[in-house]
Amino acid sequence: MGDGGPPLRALAAIRHDYPISLHGVGLSLAAADPLDVAHIGRLRGLIDRFEPGLVSEHLTWSTWRGLYLNDLLPIPYNEATLTHLVARVGQTQDLLGRRILIENPSGYLRLPETAMEEPDFLAELVRRCGCGLLLDVNNIVVGAHNLGFNPDAWLRRIPADQVGEIHLAGHRRERHGDVELLIDDHGSAVSRPVWDLYRAALSMTGPLPTLIEWDNAVPDLAVWLEEARQADLMLVPKNA
Repeated sequence: MGDGGPPLRALAAIRHDYPISLHGVGLSLAAADPLDVAHIGRLRGLIDRFEPGLVSEHLTWSTWRGLYLNDLLPIPYNEATLTHLVARVGQTQDLLGRRILIENPSGYLRLPETAMEEPDFLAELVRRCGCGLLLDVNNIVVGAHNLGFNPDAWLRRIPADQVGEIHLAGHRRERHGDVELLIDDHGSAVSRPVWDLYRAALSMTGPLPTLIEWDNAVPDLAVWLEEARQADLMLVPKNA
């Protein structure tokens, strides 16, 4: 979000030929700290310059009393959190001058203050503030394993017509004593359960822009292209 330099030149070259989507990790929408209006202003400048088709952020927080924690931290799903987020997302959309998409997070623990199920919380957030959803299918699979819910049932409870983008990624398994966790690390190929749930999601939403996230242990380009080919086959079936 700077004023110039190689990253913006590269983005301008890409934007010349392709539509783009901006995906943020720094708005800290669920934090108790006031929104960083200056940060949002810089984002607005980037949006005005490159006119992305979609803009998205996470349903998490990452700041505390001015300290940036460089992580996407969990929230309790309850009415107080919902009211807080509705106001924050609404203010952010007003400052950006556009609708944004909110991504469902990966789940590792259920906070004791939680009183609502995640898909119901997301649906109510969309209804109250007019945002859309970014559906991270890997995060659903990770949360289902770690927290013990049914991923297909989770999927059926969201407002499918409000989903604007889909993310896919790989995860790793970690054992902690007697507990095996799935970790959303973006460091491997998309797993079969994620592909299967992606197919189920597309049956509800229809074809949507899809991003395969691979940030760690980055493979050769040919591996990436094969992952993209699999997604393309599901987005546009051969008999379509």
